[in-house]
Amino acid sequence: MNRKKVLKAIIFYSLSVVLVIMWMLPFIISIFTSLKTMDEVILGIRWWEPPKKPTFENYVIAWREANMKRYFINTFIITSLSVLGALFVSSLSAFALSWYNFKLKKPLLIMFVSGMLIPFQMLMIPVYRFSVRTGLCDTYWGVILFHIAFQTGFCTFFLRNFMVTIPRSLFEAAKIDGAGDFLIYRKIMMPLILPALAALGILEFTWIWNDYLWSLVLIQSDSLKPVTLGLTTLQGQWVTSWNVIAAGANLAALVPIVVFLIFQRYFIEGLTLGSVKG
Repeated sequence: MNRKKVLKAIIFYSLSVVLVIMWMLPFIISIFTSLKTMDEVILGIRWWEPPKKPTFENYVIAWREANMKRYFINTFIITSLSVLGALFVSSLSAFALSWYNFKLKKPLLIMFVSGMLIPFQMLMIPVYRFSVRTGLCDTYWGVILFHIAFQTGFCTFFLRNFMVTIPRSLFEAAKIDGAGDFLIYRKIMMPLILPALAALGILEFTWIWNDYLWSLVLIQSDSLKPVTLGLTTLQGQWVTSWNVIAAGANLAALVPIVVFLIFQRYFIEGLTLGSVKG
């Protein structure tokens, strides 16, 4: 039995190491490329080899000359407001679907869930036409409002599953004491689901930060482009400078990685909330 356990452990950890290396390989190659000089790129040094003379000049060029600073500011504005808006709206809708009894409760929940199954690509043309007619096209608010609208379904479904696990006696006691609905939502519900909100906020931040489709459809001005669209501009301007393009891509990926590492404790707490009952 001990030999079987040791053999299983060896196989498990060996496969895990191989999978991690395979997953990390493109990122490692990107780092190597971003640190290479133009001479090393032109001479065709093997892509898996580290740079002989590492340089951070490519990151400086990507940040200053390729306008990445402006793209980062735009992305922060769009992502932060979209995440906050989606969490606020979805927490209200999840609260209503969790604790209120009304005729359309189940149809509304089904509508939120079914909205998650619709491919976003099918909505590109109607969304673009609507944004043009309403004046939301090529604005911050156009992208932000559409992010909030399309993320509300998943966020509502996610938060509602946590809210229904909270004992109803807490709300009944608050009602007896004269607390209103919004006071219960603000003072009781929100503190209890804070780990779930943190986990959902990290997921939403990563998804919206990396969004390319809606930004491409709704934004044309270079001064409003997020970092994902900025990278396509970088490819057009520095088409042969793979080291500069790799540096820009690494800068774009750095923020979600840092956010996840900082808030990973809350992310794990949020995902495991309610998994063990006392």
